[in-house]
Amino acid sequence: MNRRHSAAAAITLVCALAVLAAPAQAFATPAPPAPEQPPKSGDAEGSGASEASGTSGASGKKSLEEVRAKIDALYRKAGAATDAYNLAEERSKKQSSEIVKLAQAIVEGQAKIAELKSRAGAQAREQYRNAGLPPGAQLMLSGDPQLFLDGISRAHQGQQAAKGVLGELNRTQEDLETYTQDASTNWTKLEANRVKQAKAKKKINEQIAAAKKLESQLEKKERARLLQLEQQAEYKSQTAWLSSGALKEINRGASASGKKAVAFATSQIGKPYKWGAEGPASFDCSGLTSQAWAAAGHPIPRTSQEQWRQLPHIAVKDMRPGDLVIYFSDATHVGMYIGDGAIVHAPRPGRNVTITGAGSMEILGVVRPDK
Repeated sequence: MNRRHSAAAAITLVCALAVLAAPAQAFATPAPPAPEQPPKSGDAEGSGASEASGTSGASGKKSLEEVRAKIDALYRKAGAATDAYNLAEERSKKQSSEIVKLAQAIVEGQAKIAELKSRAGAQAREQYRNAGLPPGAQLMLSGDPQLFLDGISRAHQGQQAAKGVLGELNRTQEDLETYTQDASTNWTKLEANRVKQAKAKKKINEQIAAAKKLESQLEKKERARLLQLEQQAEYKSQTAWLSSGALKEINRGASASGKKAVAFATSQIGKPYKWGAEGPASFDCSGLTSQAWAAAGHPIPRTSQEQWRQLPHIAVKDMRPGDLVIYFSDATHVGMYIGDGAIVHAPRPGRNVTITGAGSMEILGVVRPDK
């Protein structure tokens, strides 16, 4: 029933494109991105790949900023498909476990029915040996009053035992029918979720392949510029978030469990993103947060969407280190708040676990695993 020996169940693949060059940077007062150098004469980037209006030789008429937006959109779609895959994976695991339990119950029920039938058969054979007469009639015909009086109680007990065996046999047979029906239902659901997993996996791979193809078509200078554009977009969003005054009220200390979760998550910095991964060598965004809180003694749902759906919601102004920041309207990305306006997260394929600004992406809300 185990479809995977490595833990990979329900995973959010869409991660933010922004990765800061210096993981230890403080995000309460983020440093602006490096100023652009004026293009040199004959420079391909200055003549044809500028952010404002230039076109990339590898991307046709699209500007590098448009390419960046397209890549980001592809990874976002992959992330939505990943949550569908992860949810189906988690349900498949649960249903597989239920089927195993039901199968054990069916075996036990069959053994119990065989034992009850054996007891009922023994009673029938005993009655046959006594010429088919019920115990009460046998006592009355014995001609011994004392034997009759002494046997009344035993006869009654025997009758009750016979009724008990038959009643238990009927109940066990009913239970067995229920177990069989439940196992069939779970098997149907299991197969349906396997189909969903296969479709989601195909979509994930298609979106990631398309994004990687776009990146591979860029020249070396363009890829460096693409990373710079990602950082600029991240910086712009973080600066706007800080300018709103959000950080002024965020000054709470972490709980004991929150400190353990943060320690685990930050110790993974530098490890590569891999969709469906829960460590130890690589992580996806919700794989990192779920494993961090498992290490802190608080198991939480595997996917970012389920984390958003099931965990207690907290106002942004009330968040503390260890809380999870959920991103985008479809809850397809998650990072762990570590204080000072920053999160640790696994961004997306091609990037490593890193620290970035908590406001560098569109915040949907905050949840607290240990509330």
